[in-house]
Formats: sequence, C-alpha cells, structure tokens
Amino acid sequence: MAKTKTTKWDAAKHLKTEEDIQDYLAVAFEDGHPDVIKLAIGAAARARGMTSIASQAGVSRESLYQSLSENGNPAFATVIRVMNALGLAFSIKPHPQSKMTTV
Repeated sequence: MAKTKTTKWDAAKHLKTEEDIQDYLAVAFEDGHPDVIKLAIGAAARARGMTSIASQAGVSRESLYQSLSENGNPAFATVIRVMNALGLAFSIKPHPQSKMTTV
C-alpha cells in the first residue's frame, strides 16, 4: 500500500481577497474561542504579509509570529494594533445566547 503524503493546512494560503479575510475573521470571532481567534488573526496577517502587518502594528515580525502562534499569548493591545493594520475594527452586538436585562 502506498503511503499518503500530507501537508499541514494553512488558512493564509486560501485568504486571497479582503472579503476572504473579513469572512474568515468574522467566523473565528463568532466561534468565540480565544485560540481560534488568535490563529485566525495570525493567518490573516500572514496572508497580507507578516512583515508589513508587523511594521504597521509597531512590533517586530518575529514577535508577531510568536504571539500569534499556537503557543502564543498576544497582549490585547497587540491584537488591536494588528486588527488596525489589517484595516479592520471590532464592533459590539448582543451575544445570541445572552440573557442580560436592561438597566
């Protein structure tokens, strides 16, 4: 039986347009898991060019790779700067499972 060769899937290679990046990040934020969000932001940054995003975010490329890696733990300020460098912003809406009452 022939061995099957596999390679690690990299979302960044499939994020070709701005709409792809926005949709990918939107789904990651809907998931809500911090690791999913972190890795999606990393994929978006790699798709755009990590050197450029790091420069615009005011961090080193190596530091950005490390903080957005599987084992990374980026500061919230870094996440905001990277999102800004991607030309994206956060917005707030009620959580679909929220049971909050008005004040």
